Amino acid sequence: MHDLTYRELEKEMHDFAPVHVRTVWRGLYRDPAAPSGYPARVAQWLQERGGSAQQQQQCEVIETRSSADGLTRKFLLRLADNETVETVLMGYRGRSTACVSTQVGCAMGCVFCATGQMGFVRHLRPAEIVAQVVYAQLVAKAAGETSLRNVVLMGMGEPLHNYDAVMSALEIISDTRGLNIGPRRITISTVGLVPGILRLAEEQQPYRLAVSLHAADQTQRAALVPVSCRWPLPELIEACRIYTEKTGRRIFFEWTLINGGNDSTAHATELTALLSGMDAHVNLIPLNPTSGFNGSASLPGNATHFQRTLRAAGIPSTVRQHRGIDVAAGCGQLRQNRGTGEI
Repeated sequence: MHDLTYRELEKEMHDFAPVHVRTVWRGLYRDPAAPSGYPARVAQWLQERGGSAQQQQQCEVIETRSSADGLTRKFLLRLADNETVETVLMGYRGRSTACVSTQVGCAMGCVFCATGQMGFVRHLRPAEIVAQVVYAQLVAKAAGETSLRNVVLMGMGEPLHNYDAVMSALEIISDTRGLNIGPRRITISTVGLVPGILRLAEEQQPYRLAVSLHAADQTQRAALVPVSCRWPLPELIEACRIYTEKTGRRIFFEWTLINGGNDSTAHATELTALLSGMDAHVNLIPLNPTSGFNGSASLPGNATHFQRTLRAAGIPSTVRQHRGIDVAAGCGQLRQNRGTGEI
């Protein structure tokens, strides 16, 4: 039942009054821990389908790790088939952000990413994606923090490789009658699946788009992001330009700064030429360590010079904070694991 969008739930509950559909939806997502108080007929219908308890069955939290500064928490979640994924909750002043997984593993094979290093296992169902957001929101509220404000699909997996399930999950997450996370506060991150980007544009999906770029040269990018062999850089950039033209929205480009690899002023100059004329913002992310990649993070001075080059060309950029590195919760550090308890 938790795989259903509101429209699909309405069809399933076609014999019930609209008020009962709204009540069930609210019980599933707005306040899943509250007593139901459903009319007997509705309660029986829910019981036959697992009821709100089914949400808890989507995943079981088997380990929680908290960073030393207390601002980042990583949850290891076990799914019904005993596979595991990781979800991250990041606290900021007045807001919280959940970093959510969309697959067990990843087929894209990015060389510096722990998830890519483990390979692909399976797609997540919509309910398994939504369950991560529900749990993150409950944790944030229990800790006395503000309600969850942002959701980023930057955890394990490639969202556009699991397109239909992701879109269903996001429709549920953004529904104002339930979790009510605004579409402009939801970011889909992709390594560059061109058909998915074009489909987002054609369908006018309202979510923000982030594209992991990491290189402005096809040969270098293919070495870091193997999917670039399938959809070469010129084809990807053309798809991005079509996306911005059709949607009128900015694209966020992710650039992992690797010391001596892609962090020079020359690299920054290549990037400015590549993005010329496009409504773009570049997020600069110092490389986070993983066991399967020997590279190291760019030096702070190189990141500063890189950003200055972008600024001089009129391209806005942000150097991302290092968050949760001590518990392997940073960008590119999530992978399947078997937990033992709270740390």
